[in-house]
Amino acid sequence: METTVVVAVVALLTSMGLPAIRTFFDSMATSGGTRAMISASLASARAIAAKEQRYAGVRFQEDLNGHQYMIFIVNDAQIRANGFRAVEGLQPIKLPETIGVMDLNLGSTNQVINADNLINENWELTDTTTFSIIFSPSGKLVIHDVRTINKDGQTNDTSKDDIFNTVTNVVNEIAIFVQDADKEPSRNRFVIYDKVQFDKINADGRWTDYLSALEVIYINPYTGTMVNR
Repeated sequence: METTVVVAVVALLTSMGLPAIRTFFDSMATSGGTRAMISASLASARAIAAKEQRYAGVRFQEDLNGHQYMIFIVNDAQIRANGFRAVEGLQPIKLPETIGVMDLNLGSTNQVINADNLINENWELTDTTTFSIIFSPSGKLVIHDVRTINKDGQTNDTSKDDIFNTVTNVVNEIAIFVQDADKEPSRNRFVIYDKVQFDKINADGRWTDYLSALEVIYINPYTGTMVNR
């Protein structure tokens, strides 16, 4: 009898709690909800930089299935010059399925899409959705060269790092994200876009018909807060 009562109470509480939980996750699956997630992550990255007294930040990157995450990264010069590894003990934060974050720093020499302002190839979309935001030990936003790599500093397949690793180890599900082959500068701005709407647009018109009209979000270099211009 006591077991029956306990099961009934748990079932009742669960049924009452599910709508609230569902509403919470639905609220995150919006541009505003994603912005709140990013804001909290940037604040955490600044705190990590100040605590560790080294460059730290947030890395935006997709896994092989196209799911975009925010990864906390920290500079580790012992691994490699400009080398950044994942912060140990902090798991990547998955962004909502329908919302994405994109770097549209079209002045960058690292992005070949500058030539035509088109994002009509899968690799171009991967390039624009992979970037880092870095803070100095004093908490100031900086443009800093970044090369993400596993905590062992290995370019072969021997590292067991479960966050950043080689293509082979990511394919074999040892790690989630492919590490960098080359360094690239961090960013200070981005846009939040609707993946559903983006996918509906013809590839050659994604920039002119949609992305170019999005509001660019900048990061205040002194406070780390997001501002629109």
